[in-house]
Formats: sequence, C-alpha cells, structure tokens
Amino acid sequence: MAAARLLALRPEQAASPLARRPYDLRHPAMSLWLNAEVPAPEVARRAGHGVDVLLRVYATCIDGQEETANRRIDDALVA
Repeated sequence: MAAARLLALRPEQAASPLARRPYDLRHPAMSLWLNAEVPAPEVARRAGHGVDVLLRVYATCIDGQEETANRRIDDALVA
C-alpha cells in the first residue's frame, strides 16, 4: 500500500493523514462531490451504497448551498 501511495500521490499527499488508508479518502471525496452539487443518487452510486446511507452519514458535510437552494426554490415558484 505505501508503495502504491508513493506512485499515485505527490510526496506531501502521501504524507497526509488522509492517505493512511485508501478508505480514509472516501469521506473527503464524497463531501467534495456533494458540495459540488453532484446529485446524491450519483454520489451514492459511485460510493457503492444507497442514498439513505449517503445522506445519513454525509448530510452534515454539505455546506454553503443555502443561497443556491433559495434561488432554485424562488425560480421554481416563479416558473
């Protein structure tokens, strides 16, 4: 595993606590995808579990989307 990390990652990335185990990268990856507004069903599919599990575990990681959500709700009400 350590050799693979050194081949795949820059030295500072390989030294990061996030790179200790490949599984450790799951949480930041899914949090990033959700915050990038990738639809939850697609994130769940890529993660290999259901939307209910995804949202139960990762919903608290979604941040900074309130303004976008409000705008989309307003747009839907006007349409």
